[in-house]
Amino acid sequence: DEILVFHDIAPHAPVHFLMIPKTHLDNLYDAQEAHHPVLGRMLGMAGRLAREQGADDGFRVVVNNGRGGRQEVYHLHIHVLGGPE
Repeated sequence: DEILVFHDIAPHAPVHFLMIPKTHLDNLYDAQEAHHPVLGRMLGMAGRLAREQGADDGFRVVVNNGRGGRQEVYHLHIHVLGGPE
């Protein structure tokens, strides 16, 4: 109910999906203690979802934060990348 998960439209790995909270946050700079539960759930789900998509030998979790962090879309989102080489 709190999180959307979908495939990246321009994947950089065989497995590449995004996880976003439905509650709007520009980026991690705006995260408050009230957001910690949903952010924790997102990270907690990442491994299971990555494995279900075929990344059973490891994956990366990337959060681009702010202009200097190369964030392009200003709604907090987590990239999960992995899969067979």
